[in-house]
Amino acid sequence: MPVTPFPRPRVLTAAPGAGPAPGAPVTARAEASLPPQGFRLDTSADGVAIAHADAAGLRYALATLDQLRAGADFGEVTYHVEDHPDFPVRGFMLDVSRDRVPTRRTLARWVEVLALARVNTLELYTEHTFAFTGHEEVWQDASPLTADDVRWLDALCAARGIDLVCNQNTFGHMERWLKHEAYAERAENEDGFTAWGRHRPPGTVEPTAENAEFVAGLLEEVVPLFRTRRVNVGADEPFELGTGKSAARAGREGLGTVYFDYVTSVMRPWLERGYTVEFWADVFGNHPELMSRVPAGAVPVVWQYDSPSLTAAVVDSASPDQLQQWRDAGVDVAALRDGFRDRAKLLLEAGVPFWVAPGASNWNSLLGRFDNAVENMVDAAQVGLENSAQGYLNTSWGDNGHWDPPSVAFGPAVFGGAVSWCLEANRDLDVAAVLDEHVLADPTATTGRVLVRAGQVCADLGVPVLNASPLHRALLEAEDLPAWAVPAPERLRAALGVLARCREDLRAAEPACADGDVVVRELTQAIRLAELAARYLLPRAEGAGRPDPATAHALLHDLDALVEEQRACWLLRARPGGLDDSTARFAVLRRALVRALAG
Repeated sequence: MPVTPFPRPRVLTAAPGAGPAPGAPVTARAEASLPPQGFRLDTSADGVAIAHADAAGLRYALATLDQLRAGADFGEVTYHVEDHPDFPVRGFMLDVSRDRVPTRRTLARWVEVLALARVNTLELYTEHTFAFTGHEEVWQDASPLTADDVRWLDALCAARGIDLVCNQNTFGHMERWLKHEAYAERAENEDGFTAWGRHRPPGTVEPTAENAEFVAGLLEEVVPLFRTRRVNVGADEPFELGTGKSAARAGREGLGTVYFDYVTSVMRPWLERGYTVEFWADVFGNHPELMSRVPAGAVPVVWQYDSPSLTAAVVDSASPDQLQQWRDAGVDVAALRDGFRDRAKLLLEAGVPFWVAPGASNWNSLLGRFDNAVENMVDAAQVGLENSAQGYLNTSWGDNGHWDPPSVAFGPAVFGGAVSWCLEANRDLDVAAVLDEHVLADPTATTGRVLVRAGQVCADLGVPVLNASPLHRALLEAEDLPAWAVPAPERLRAALGVLARCREDLRAAEPACADGDVVVRELTQAIRLAELAARYLLPRAEGAGRPDPATAHALLHDLDALVEEQRACWLLRARPGGLDDSTARFAVLRRALVRALAG
């Protein structure tokens, strides 16, 4: 039976006939007329003939040939393959700042998965998790990446045709710096700010020349460790901007001008050295007055992490008060019903080139939100292709302690790589089959199927929630979970049935990959956490409010055991720094159960 390689090529024909005999010659020649990174491959009784555009095209041709050779009837089939990518830059961003800093073994595993999916860029998102000289107070408990770690990973990536890119935030999301006395005065609001009804610690640096010089020093230390002449300076979600120390200037000059003056000053030294500089476009994309100000070499990256259908469902089910609360927080959800098309509206109208950044939907989820991830990534590819975007950056964040295990993002990672390589050939990809055959090597075809099915439970709950699963929110927020985010009891019972079957199926799984036992263990743990969340929510869904004392006692016993297993699973993949911070977030649920236990 002919083999279909992964990712699916845009042209593939197979016919019965004499194919290459063992030891048949392989010839390769450069052909300038082929698209960049493209190739053509033909097999016959005479051998294998490869035409390639460049070194990348030859790499991908040989990888395809290896997959074809794996077919038992390779010598009895002739193949013709033509392929090239939709997006020249196909990236994956891994968050290593939300407590979970991967071990070298885990990073090497990610490189292996991404190379399979023809991802040619890996960005490690850091805030405080690099060992910056002189800033030990910030990273001392984080098990940070060192210069040696970066050089090692950079070499590993280069050997697999992947550019390793520094992604260091320089504006918002600086909480881990600003909480220390030595850095507190750099904050826009030293006393913190209120958003979504809660007081939050300071997270945005004041947009001053002094702070631009401060973050420039951080970049000067870390960026030269990466051989790729590209850097991502972040600059997303500066929530407090214009509300504290910069308020007067923002009132005079406009918030957009204040924002982009600072970001431009951070980018300028690297642009002058010939670097391509990426920055997140969430603020930039809302200010029409900035559209003509993008410096040469700077690339706005448009992100959107919820699919059009989910966003529409959220808007349609939201109360006026909910919609207003989002607007007050600076997010007009109703204006994003059409996904990337709405998020990039001003850039599209102005003709400003941009990259697209969908999400793996692993974060805030335990088991992922697989359906949302797939639709979101297809939406990004469609809008990016329609507007000749040169880059596609799939993102795997770690919000709220990164409770999800790495393997939950494997499926979205390979799907994102495939649709950024060729959308039309891969939009209906059987991700479970790809995982079992190419990533997990499971002859029982179980582990990949469970990963996908468990990732679909969030959609099964029938509660449209942005950027999270209701089950994750239940563990994180407990009694504070709003009523509209609680699924119906019949949905919770059905989800418990699916999760139990998934857990039972894993007992028969036989993934032969090097981390197969880890995948089974960490996935079983994530399923058990999701089951705990559903059991906790069920009394409330049935109208009883909190669990009765007997149920609370059982849940509390299981929670304590699961937190210990969470710690054990964490250390199989990640460094110890951040583990205490991550597991401490379970304390909210534990306190709620103790209160329920008292009756």
